[in-house]
Amino acid sequence: MGVFSEIFCWWGGNTWGTRWLTFRKGQFVGSDELGNRYFVQNKGNGPLGTPRRWVIYRNQAEASLVPPEWFSWLHHTTDDLPNQEVFRAQSWHKPHVPNMTGTPHAYRPPGSILAGGKRAASASDYGAWKPD
Repeated sequence: MGVFSEIFCWWGGNTWGTRWLTFRKGQFVGSDELGNRYFVQNKGNGPLGTPRRWVIYRNQAEASLVPPEWFSWLHHTTDDLPNQEVFRAQSWHKPHVPNMTGTPHAYRPPGSILAGGKRAASASDYGAWKPD
């Protein structure tokens, strides 16, 4: 991110305020395969009685770009960092896929207009009201 966008563009995620807060109160704990960097509050506790945890995104500030193992750590589901040997991925973990909404790869259920608009008929289909 360029210096100009960090000063004026808050929607990019990493502003000068975030950089200053991270420098003063953050301790780097690791990064993921996408280049996102993760921090924890180095002194004191946050409002929930635990040290705050946050992420600085490499490019776009998009929550779906946080892999599941780091999501668990960010939300205090686990205290084990994914980059430590203690962390063990579960058998049901799938490879990370970002939110594809608004792209050609977005999920389109059967019957969706964008998926062809045809769906299989079922016995419980809606029946139009007919006056007697």
